Amino acid sequence: MSNEKILVIAVRKPEQHVARFQSSLDELISLSSTAGGIVEAIITQNRTHIHPATYLGEGKLEEIKKEIEDKDIDLVISNDELSSGQLRNLNNYLGVRIIDRSQLILDIFAQRARTKEGKLQVELAQLEYLLPRLRGQGIELSRLGAGIGTRGPGETKLETDRRHIRRRIFDIKRRLHLVVKQREQYRKRRKENNVFQIAIVGYTNAGKSTLFNKLTNSDSLEEDKLFATLDPLTRKLELPSGFEALITDTVGFLQDLPTSLIAAFRSTLEEVAEADFLLHVVDGSHIDQEQHQQTVVKLLEDLDAHQIPMLYVYNKKDLIEENFFPQNHPFILISAHEEEDVKHTLEKIEAVLKNEWAPFTVELEADQGKVLSELEREAIVTEKFFDEENNNYVMKGFIQENHTLNNILKEK
Repeated sequence: MSNEKILVIAVRKPEQHVARFQSSLDELISLSSTAGGIVEAIITQNRTHIHPATYLGEGKLEEIKKEIEDKDIDLVISNDELSSGQLRNLNNYLGVRIIDRSQLILDIFAQRARTKEGKLQVELAQLEYLLPRLRGQGIELSRLGAGIGTRGPGETKLETDRRHIRRRIFDIKRRLHLVVKQREQYRKRRKENNVFQIAIVGYTNAGKSTLFNKLTNSDSLEEDKLFATLDPLTRKLELPSGFEALITDTVGFLQDLPTSLIAAFRSTLEEVAEADFLLHVVDGSHIDQEQHQQTVVKLLEDLDAHQIPMLYVYNKKDLIEENFFPQNHPFILISAHEEEDVKHTLEKIEAVLKNEWAPFTVELEADQGKVLSELEREAIVTEKFFDEENNNYVMKGFIQENHTLNNILKEK
């Protein structure tokens, strides 16, 4: 059901900065449009704390009810998570469907998951979110399968049986466990084969997929929508020196991401924790980019991935209006649509890696072709020539300190 009419409700508490509050509302509007709805009205209230029974105060509820009737609203979305009691009370009083920000995000994930694993993870997150709120859903669950916030597992009349949900959760966890094991095998193999892994991270809609496609000449989903990419994609990448790596595009991060989702997508995000290098893509033109960067860094800390060397890629430079001062280093300012900028990004990755790695100079006999070609692929070679006098190859460059080739280089 497309273009549902939405009314957004939100409470601003005293400690919430006005700009931050506005930005979270803008994000909710953007999420609503990604889900296929149109926000017709926004009603906010300043309160010292959220009303435990009805989220907002009584006076506001009157105003909301009137707005629902005047604008023929189909759906009310709350900017904060609602308890089962709040859901039930609001439902009874307003007489329309009500969901909260977390359910909206879960709904978008349900629309966008492509792989079997992605779909399972979304369903798990939805069921775990629904279980404690079953009482609050009331009559709504029997009408599921129509509109935003109802896609995914909703269609199976879940209210009939909590046991059914618990069984399903158990079953999904078991199946996901197998997928995670498989993924671990792949990762182990890549590590054993000395494959260098780069992960692209960043706030949702920063341009990660566009950059990924340009760097790898591929065509993953690129949309000006939140969460265009859900399932991690991995491709081969070659740096200017001939150094080869694998690069993975990951799901966009978001402030106030539902905890059930972080848990559900942990295995997807573990690709990030396993990476050797991170490209942190930032929408340089976004008014709230500082907050976006902090959100991503905080999530990286949660994943224990904040120690991994990182290059900040400030994207959308064509949309930046005033002088640009990067918050973080090392950085590069680009437009992912510019061929030249994509080339500079590859060069910059290489420059940052040289800084991180150990320099080497090695002399190799003419019959050591295997080591020679391995170094060309797995190290950054800056110079290579044949020394006629000594009848051997001389190579200079930079290599990861824990690379297995180091043993050979030390012997030389």
